[in-house]
Amino acid sequence: MQRHTFTRTLLALAAATVLPLAAQAQTVKLTLGHGAAPGNPRHEASVKFAEVLKAKTAGRIEVQVAPSAQLGDDAAMVTALRTGALDMSANSQGAVANAVPEYAAYGMPFMFASPAAAFKVLDGPLGKELADRSADKGMVLLGTWDNGIRHMTNSKRPITKVEDMKGLKMRVPPDATLVDIMKSLGAESQQIKFAELYVALQQGVVDGQENPLVNIHASKLYEVQKHLALTSHQFQMTPLLMSKRTWDKLSEADRKAVQEAAAEATALQRRLSQEADDKLLADLKAKGVQVTTPDRAAFEKATADVDDKWLASPIGPYLKKVIAATRGK
Repeated sequence: MQRHTFTRTLLALAAATVLPLAAQAQTVKLTLGHGAAPGNPRHEASVKFAEVLKAKTAGRIEVQVAPSAQLGDDAAMVTALRTGALDMSANSQGAVANAVPEYAAYGMPFMFASPAAAFKVLDGPLGKELADRSADKGMVLLGTWDNGIRHMTNSKRPITKVEDMKGLKMRVPPDATLVDIMKSLGAESQQIKFAELYVALQQGVVDGQENPLVNIHASKLYEVQKHLALTSHQFQMTPLLMSKRTWDKLSEADRKAVQEAAAEATALQRRLSQEADDKLLADLKAKGVQVTTPDRAAFEKATADVDDKWLASPIGPYLKKVIAATRGK
């Protein structure tokens, strides 16, 4: 009799243990890391993605968003994505290009006059080719966000002509195309993590940096940089990526929900970026930043050799297609 009671107790305990585990298996917790500050469109869109995905899955998939490089810099997050240690990242073009070189094709100097022109290419067959190459390297491309048209700031002098760049120590992200652009303009480039950039500028480790207006504003770089030159030297995207290892664990229904949430977040991020650019310039001027508009033709001419270098590289065939789609040649 005691043995039967003991057996029933064991079975009851087992059932009590198994049921929560079964329920737990239904819940999927994902982490999305990025390097931007709260308030930046990259963060706002990441939060939107989490909200939409949670709603579409009736609360079953929860996404924790970790901003401001809490999980490491962009390069570290790309490595984590590829190994499956991180589920998702709204990352940088340059860091992803270290794993999938074709991303660098979009960083050629003066390639795109506006983000809209870039997305016209990225939302088509060349974007699909980029997604296929990303999957081969362990990352699923869910969307391309707007990291803006990039401009230069510095604490030394106004920039109106190419000669003004000579000798400036400029911070760049881990992006080989930007290193080449700075070299062609006569500046010295130095790679510093974005999270450490404000202090580096404040302490004079570098004279200046380049970023879209939204990053300059959100991270308050205007507090330590007097001069802003609207160089528009490069467009950069922000690839929204999921680890293929995470993707492969999801059901078809969950993958569909992820893609739909990503589409909504992408639309929001691009819109917020556009709206931000329209109003930030006036705000930066109001904060005492001195703004110049350099001679674009002279800057284009000075950086023409960057295209030639990359056309001769392994990504040359892909870059040629991007140039054809953009410049018609």
